[in-house]
Amino acid sequence: MRNQEVLLSYYMHLREDQWLRIKDALPGKASDPGRTARDNRRFVEAVMWVGKNGARWRSLPREYGNWNSSHRRFRRWSRQGVWQMIFNTLAASADTEWLMIDSTMIRAHQQAAGAKGGNISSP
Repeated sequence: MRNQEVLLSYYMHLREDQWLRIKDALPGKASDPGRTARDNRRFVEAVMWVGKNGARWRSLPREYGNWNSSHRRFRRWSRQGVWQMIFNTLAASADTEWLMIDSTMIRAHQQAAGAKGGNISSP
């Protein structure tokens, strides 16, 4: 029951099926060398909170854990390629059949026609 209480004390960005696909590949399991992670899901949710809100790590709500520890762990996972693995795992099973963007769907601002910017005075 205590573990469930911890899970419900912060906002969840990942759906349960997404979490189940990545959880066994994340570092910090009891069978992995080094320290065992306390709560990988809470950490992944913290990283998603920072990314979604565009906030600084110091602004991370306490429910997600210590901001400094989270930031250090984020950098460590980045160096190890863990985030790329998570992205690849979730992207491989995503339904992107309908997803397509081409230049006919995107409007550019009228001043984005490639002319040189700045004040240009004619002689």
